[in-house]
Amino acid sequence: MVDVQLLGPVELSAEGRAVEVGPPQRRTVMAALAVDVGRPVAVDVVIERVWGPHAPDGARGAVHAHVARIRRMCEQAAETAREPLLVVRRSGGYLLEARPDQVDVYRFRQLVDQARAAGPADQARAVLLREALDLWRGEPLSGLNGEWAARMREAWRRQHQDAAVGWARAELRHGDPAPVIGPLTGLLGEYPLAEPLAEALMRALHETGRSAEALDCYAAVRKRLAEELGTDTGPALRQLHQSILRGHRSASTPRPDPSGVIRQTEPSAVLRQTEHPAQLPMAVRGFTGRDGELARLAAILASAEGESAAVVISAVSGMAGVGKTALAVHWARRVESAFPDGQLYVNLRGFDPQGSVVPPTEAVRGFLDALGVRPERMPPGLEAQVGLYRSLLTGRRILVVLDNARDEEQVRPLLPGAVGCMALVTSRNRLTGLAATEGAHLLAVDPLTPAAARDVLAERLGVIRVAAEPAAVADVVTWCAGLPLALAVVSARAAAQPHQPLGTLAEELREAGGRLDALDGGEESSQVRAVFSWSYSALSPAAARLFRLLALHPGPDLDQRAAAALAGAPPERVRALLAELTGGHLLVEHAPGRYAFHDLLRVYAGELVTAYDDEWERRSALHRMMDHYLHSARAADVLVTPQPNPVASPPPRSGANAVEFEDYGRALAWLVAEHPVLLALVRQSQPGFDAHVWRLVTVLTTFLDRHGYWQALLTAGHRALAAAEREGDPAGRAGAHRGLGLALDRLKCPEPAREHYLRALELFAAVGNDAGQARTHQHLSRMSGGQDNAELALEHAYRSLEHYRAAGDLAGQAAALNHIGWRRAHLGDHLRALAHCEQALELARAAGDVDGQAHISDSLGYIHHQLGRYQQAVDRYRQAAQLFHATGERPGEAACLICLGDSHRSAGQSDAAHEVWTRALALTTELGLPDDDPLRTGLRERIGDGPLT
Repeated sequence: MVDVQLLGPVELSAEGRAVEVGPPQRRTVMAALAVDVGRPVAVDVVIERVWGPHAPDGARGAVHAHVARIRRMCEQAAETAREPLLVVRRSGGYLLEARPDQVDVYRFRQLVDQARAAGPADQARAVLLREALDLWRGEPLSGLNGEWAARMREAWRRQHQDAAVGWARAELRHGDPAPVIGPLTGLLGEYPLAEPLAEALMRALHETGRSAEALDCYAAVRKRLAEELGTDTGPALRQLHQSILRGHRSASTPRPDPSGVIRQTEPSAVLRQTEHPAQLPMAVRGFTGRDGELARLAAILASAEGESAAVVISAVSGMAGVGKTALAVHWARRVESAFPDGQLYVNLRGFDPQGSVVPPTEAVRGFLDALGVRPERMPPGLEAQVGLYRSLLTGRRILVVLDNARDEEQVRPLLPGAVGCMALVTSRNRLTGLAATEGAHLLAVDPLTPAAARDVLAERLGVIRVAAEPAAVADVVTWCAGLPLALAVVSARAAAQPHQPLGTLAEELREAGGRLDALDGGEESSQVRAVFSWSYSALSPAAARLFRLLALHPGPDLDQRAAAALAGAPPERVRALLAELTGGHLLVEHAPGRYAFHDLLRVYAGELVTAYDDEWERRSALHRMMDHYLHSARAADVLVTPQPNPVASPPPRSGANAVEFEDYGRALAWLVAEHPVLLALVRQSQPGFDAHVWRLVTVLTTFLDRHGYWQALLTAGHRALAAAEREGDPAGRAGAHRGLGLALDRLKCPEPAREHYLRALELFAAVGNDAGQARTHQHLSRMSGGQDNAELALEHAYRSLEHYRAAGDLAGQAAALNHIGWRRAHLGDHLRALAHCEQALELARAAGDVDGQAHISDSLGYIHHQLGRYQQAVDRYRQAAQLFHATGERPGEAACLICLGDSHRSAGQSDAAHEVWTRALALTTELGLPDDDPLRTGLRERIGDGPLT
């Protein structure tokens, strides 16, 4: 076989023997024909590829001479080859006559496509991708100069990078991480800013026990991104970094089913290929004493093998503090290899003392986020989201841990329906309804026996110390009432005083119990309260005060700055106090930098804050905390949404410790991490803080909308409206109506949405708030356009522009002008549309609105194309695609690339069109779009059935 090799120096290969092509110009001519193997290439196109737009005189003759030499070389090589390579003359140009796989770049693409068709769980995928990567012999088109060679080289390098990442993920998925480390290290040196490469290398290092090197890799990539691009790492890399810090595995070895065959799974249409959920909390140190329960769970898992339905384990039930969560997490970590596709976890907070129970809508949405569903593909409504969640689990082995459930109704929507998945539910109640209807296996968890409790103390304090004082240990065990939580608190105190006899600690416990009144709940509850009191009394005054004030926080968790706001102290001072509380097991750092209470300790802290801190102190702490979250959220919203918020807020109180964000990425990351807390603040609004509630919802509206939390926005909007009405604030009512309209609009309820929008307009007009009116008209314009009412959409867009101008909002004016231009273009008024969009682009640049510039450039590309100005359309679409890429809006980038290719084709640049469409197709694959998605079907129609598919 005679091959053309482009993935390195341009060469001919006859039966494995290299044939020198000649000087750089001839090699460029060879490459110019080979990239369109099987298709004629016009002489003018060859000239442009070799010399660019400024070809010298005699270029045509030089092409003919080079082609003649190439033809003779091919004929000579073909004399001894089974598969010849011919160069033939066609009308107006030349054709390289050969099979596509005789050109290495096409062979590379065919192997990548075959690997993609094999599916991510097929072991053949790794073999095919490794074969594709072996075709690379160095820098593509090595030694060739010119714009065309540079463009092709860059495009192929991106494909090389994607294939390397795909190969690494395939090897990791099948439990063979070691071979990928060397190649990925070299590639990351070549592409130092490529986050997918860094992610794959970090997973491989972590899986081979080199977690420290994985963390070093993350630090190096983050530093390079900051220095060279002024940005932070993306969400996927940050999530992996946190997972490694928590000790989670990044991937697992596939597990054979009972027949011994490796299970094959296909990714869902909406599942990112990089997503492998690992949500289990950190393991409990010193876990012991539950051999019987662990054996029972293991037997249930073993009996589930080969069953035709998912198995639900609702067996882990028992009193508060008995160790249900610790048991569930410990067992889940032991059986990670049985669930190679990941673990989902949610604390449903069914018995939260402040009533902040997690509704199924919030829980299933968190699972969809963990499974990689993008906001733009999030269906509205609980029923549709549950359906998507269950379909994503089909064909996968995932363990779902539903912790601290209140009742069956809270659990049922979250149960997987797929064969091979399991749900492990913990609750203080037995949830017998699940056993009756879902066939759940029930397992009650009792307090530890005295012998098991002694084992726990021995595990934490050492066998020698425990054996030396059996009487004191017996007293301690009695006071702890067999509850692991109490044993952990006592052990922490004893470990901090290694030279103090255990008898002294036991006597202190007896004294603490004597000082306390009995609680409703019996002797065990009173004893545990005595343990807490004893440990609390050993805290420093500042740590004790912080422990009490933390009870005012709504949960589910908080960070150091929020704790500092409650204490009214600098964050650096609070760090030591948090360490004191976690060291005493009175607080848990369940994730790096995130702190949470056990329910029993929250109740105890709540008793103390009411008893020892007066009303003024409690309200001051609450006010600082509310100011902290409101003003931090507002600062984040300013970066995430360039348009100013339509409702102002008074300055924060001293000590609120509001966060100041350096860039868009950090602001968005904070909102992603804190929005459950912010929604809890809205749900559990305290008397006297109504203004904080409605302002907070107003600030959150854009984030919740963009990320598809429409049901949460609807619920929060109703609470905001009630709070604003109690406050008697028309601006607050206006903002709440706008948020309600937006939520109902997204949830496909246009008529009630319009009513809320119109009410918002009335109220914003009454208080003279132009920014609020501008945004609301913008929503109405978009909704009207979606209902095919172009004239009404245009009218609202003009009204929006009018109010944005009155408000002095440049980014808003740019958005309104772009919307007007887009609407006019679709009405056929292209010249006026062009004027509006060009003005919009100037304003967006002045406002620093990168996202706005991307959308406006896309509009300008469309308008120029409609006007027949194809090169201008190419320029604008290329700019838009670059901006979409910079902002991380990958679906927008893919759609824009399709239009860019269309403009290239209309401009007669077929090669550039094919190149761009190929990039777009690769991007739609990365996004996990199904084959019948309009973007993918449109691309395949454009590319055709040739080698580029």
